[in-house]
Amino acid sequence: MVRSIADLIITGAMRPGERLDEISLATRFEVSRTPVREALGQLCAIGLVEREPNKSAVVTTVTQQHLASMFEAMAELEGICARLSAERMTVDERRMLEIEHKASARLVDRGAEDDYAAHNTEFHTRLYRGAHNDHVFELATQTRARLAPFRRAQFRLPGRLLRSYEEHEAIVAAILNADAVNASRAAYAHVATVSDVSTVFARDAESTA
Repeated sequence: MVRSIADLIITGAMRPGERLDEISLATRFEVSRTPVREALGQLCAIGLVEREPNKSAVVTTVTQQHLASMFEAMAELEGICARLSAERMTVDERRMLEIEHKASARLVDRGAEDDYAAHNTEFHTRLYRGAHNDHVFELATQTRARLAPFRRAQFRLPGRLLRSYEEHEAIVAAILNADAVNASRAAYAHVATVSDVSTVFARDAESTA
């Protein structure tokens, strides 16, 4: 439910300021009001929806500037995680990172956007855990949660699955070689690219406001 409503907001199907009526949404998705209410709560937490006391939830305005600032922070955090992973990942962690990355090539070949998006989340979580720093892990996961709908939207763009795989390849290669500098650079560049393609949706949504 969170994903379905977030996709409507990001693609501009629901415009900034639009009222989000629980009954209408429940009818639209053929569910009870409870999952809708819970989803709106989660969307409030990540900043796509806002709700004042005793008022209906409304779609918030996510400006390109605000989105860019969040992605900038995310790129720095990902760079830190990749650098520390290159330095600290265990042999088993490196092996599993490589195995899971290679396996994702099949998802790219099939054009399996949803499955690749799930793999992408797991891939980045491995980087966060591989840093072996609890505070950095917490910061990275919290920031990723705020950006998750926009990061997922990138896979709608033609050719993005393959480019994402190739960007992951550069990160994995550097980590396997214990090359902290290039691991950090590759991870930063990867998120910067995601930022560029994701802001397409924010720009489109903003232009229709």
